[in-house]
Parts: sequence; structure tokens; C-alpha cells
Amino acid sequence: MLRRIVALKRVIYDAVGHFNYDDGWSMASHLAISALMALFPFLIFATTLASFLGAQAFAETAVHLVFDTWPEQIAEPIAHEVVNVLTVQRGDLLTYGAILGAFFASNGIEALRTSLNRAYRVVENRSLIWRRLQSLVFVLIATFSFLAISVLLVLAPIIERLLDQNFVWIRPYLGTITIWRYIIASVVIVVGLVAVHFWLPAGKRRLTEIVPGLIFTLVGWLIGSTVFATYLDNFSSYVTTYAGLASIMIAIVFLYIVSAIFILGGELNAAISRFLEARARVPS
Repeated sequence: MLRRIVALKRVIYDAVGHFNYDDGWSMASHLAISALMALFPFLIFATTLASFLGAQAFAETAVHLVFDTWPEQIAEPIAHEVVNVLTVQRGDLLTYGAILGAFFASNGIEALRTSLNRAYRVVENRSLIWRRLQSLVFVLIATFSFLAISVLLVLAPIIERLLDQNFVWIRPYLGTITIWRYIIASVVIVVGLVAVHFWLPAGKRRLTEIVPGLIFTLVGWLIGSTVFATYLDNFSSYVTTYAGLASIMIAIVFLYIVSAIFILGGELNAAISRFLEARARVPS
């Protein structure tokens, strides 16, 4: 038991120490701003593509998928404005706006890559063109995933009604569409975290090597967002301090917290790998 406590202490000290050494706080700021700058272009690009494919109700679904995992105090004002932006009529798919939207959205992917390369302490040796193409592929995959999920959510009430009519025993387990939105949004986050840890940073990792960081990120996201939401409810003076910019400032601070937790998750994975490698070199 004592050995496990000592090992845990070493791993935590190593992760936090490297987080500070790797300019983790500055990288969290960079990642937060990049995420905010990538969010709107991504949603605009995704909505434009969805409209081109005939999915007119995509905007509302995409906003729910993105913001359902945010605290309500942070998500509600921004989500309302995002819906207003996305429901403005636009031209065909191949417009300069859609192309630029995809490009700026890929910048957010590149920020994730840089953060994880630092956390895992790996040197990036892939070409700039290859990395940028990979980031654009991530954006396209995310777009089509959101599109597929939006179709499923449209069909969910129909499926739920059919199940209710034909399988009486399943009635107590059938939730509302809101519950399904939360479940799907959570699954999207988990799958997204696995994908970025697996494929964005240089080098190769096994699933078991990234699971601790994923769990830390998810638990940290839940705790951090809850604490920040409580602070906004009881102690915040953002509205009086920043006036009309309050919602944006709140979003930036929230994304900064989430970004720091995300980078620490990568640092934790790297620290555990270093500890296991060092222990393996010690003769038994």
C-alpha cells in the first residue's frame, strides 16, 4: 500500500512538474483561444455542408451536441447567438466562407496537436502539409459525425415510440430526447479524446497508455465545470466588469480551465509511461 502511495506521489509530481516546465498555463491559454476561434468556423462550415446535403435542422442539433456538456450559465447565452449566426441563409457549399471556416477550424486541431506533443515530449517530424491535411480530415469526420447524429436524434422519438408500442418491458428505461442528447454528447467527447490522443501527437501509443489521462480529463471537466458554474452563480462579477463582453469572457475562462485539464491529462499519461519504464529498468 505504501509503495502505491509513493508511486502515485511520484507520478503526480512528475506530471505537474512537466506541466509547469512545458509552459502548460500558457499553452492552456493558447488552446482556449484557438478553440473559441475554431468553434464558430467549424459550426458554420458544418451547417453549410449539412444544408447542402439537405439536413436543414442540423444547426440546432449541432449546437446541442457542442454546448450540452457546458454548464448552463456558460452555454446558454453563447448557444443562442450561435443559433442566430447559423440560421442566416448562405450560398452554396463551395463558398470562400465555408472553405475559410474549414481552415480556421483546423487551426483548433493544430493547437491540440501542439499541446499533446509538448505533454508527451515528442518531436514532430511529419510534414506541415501532412499535418494540415490530417487536421482538415478531423474537421470533416467531426462534421459528418455530427450530421449522422443529427439524423439519429431526429429519428429518436420515432424509434422510442415504436419501442414503447412493441416492447412493454423497455418502457421504464426509455428516456426523453434530452437525455439522449446528453448521452450522445458525452460519447462524442470520449471518442474525440481517444482520437486526438491516438493520432494527433507524434509517435504511437496504446489504448491502455492514454486511458488514465482520459479519465482524469473527464472527471476534471465535470468537477471544473461544476465549480466554475457555482462560482458564477454565487460570486461572479463578470457582467458588471465586462458588460456586453461578459459571455465571451466567461467562455474563455471556462475553455482555459478545460484546456489546462486536457493538457494535464496528457502530462499524466506521459508521467505514468516514464514511471513504468524506469521501474522496468530496475533489476527485481
